[in-house]
Amino acid sequence: MELLPVMGKAPSGERLERIKRSPHYVDEKFQNPVPTTTLLKGASFFKVLAQFLNKPKNTAPPAPMPSVRTDLRHLPDGPPVLVWFGHSSYLIKVGGKTILVDPVFSGYAAPFSFFARAFPGANIYGVRDLPEIDMLVITHDHYDHLDYKTIMQLKPGHIYTSLGVGSHLEYWGIGLHRITELDWGEQATIDGGSLTATSARHFSGRGAGQARTLWSSFVLKIHGYSFFLGGDSGYGAHFKTIGDQFGPFDLAVLECGQYGQYWPDIHMTPEETVSAAGDLRAKLLLPVHWGKFSLALHPWDEPVRRVVAAARAADLAVTTPLIGEPVILGGQLPKKEWWEAVVK
Repeated sequence: MELLPVMGKAPSGERLERIKRSPHYVDEKFQNPVPTTTLLKGASFFKVLAQFLNKPKNTAPPAPMPSVRTDLRHLPDGPPVLVWFGHSSYLIKVGGKTILVDPVFSGYAAPFSFFARAFPGANIYGVRDLPEIDMLVITHDHYDHLDYKTIMQLKPGHIYTSLGVGSHLEYWGIGLHRITELDWGEQATIDGGSLTATSARHFSGRGAGQARTLWSSFVLKIHGYSFFLGGDSGYGAHFKTIGDQFGPFDLAVLECGQYGQYWPDIHMTPEETVSAAGDLRAKLLLPVHWGKFSLALHPWDEPVRRVVAAARAADLAVTTPLIGEPVILGGQLPKKEWWEAVVK
């Protein structure tokens, strides 16, 4: 058992036995598709910590983040609607069903509220604003994707997540019958389609141990639409493999921020994000994992600036909504470069 409830609980019992049968679990850890380091050789924890303690001022916006207040309980029916809440949290309404992905509404992305706080203006939505959630998808157990405070307030119809992550959820009081854990390549049948766990190049862990639970991307096929829910991942050949098997995608939601020179294997640069979207054969890219928290050393708006430039060069459609601004497939696709107006 971990020291604090927020840290969750490592898998044990029957869940651990299932994990041990996974082909991706070797030497008591989950493994990436290719050799991957979380920190480059020579980049010690203390060296990185020293840099984070002296972050440049431009890692946070100079003024409150602009946003849009949308009535989430009355989103239009018809084509799929997606609403981004900043970082990697978003809601999809499709076929009358509401799907919530990696919600973090606590206002911080850490075990303690005084670390990794949301930018001013970026945390205007909370659990109270949400409609009834039919499906909750959790890609992996890092604090900026699996938020204890949010989970304790939510009452979703069912939770789908990566193998092992259910240990945290069950420890927090969620019934096992409401949790479906998937290994890479496993598929769950859902109302109107399917959800398949696919590989990613990342890592996991909320306490001292790493890689005890799996990290995934997900392919959502529902009511004739195809979505790629990217979670966190460094760039790799797995994107083309997924694209060849499951593509093309109507929309790919891919991380484009929190990259750094000391951890190039586990997060993509914005240019790699565009390459991954191409590998997936995505018709439209929504870049996420930016705009709410400063978890790296780059300027706060550098990810979106670079990804828009790279997408333009690659002739790839990209949508860049404000926090809370609806994206409607086949309809409203926000493209305004709104970050240009965030000045003192």
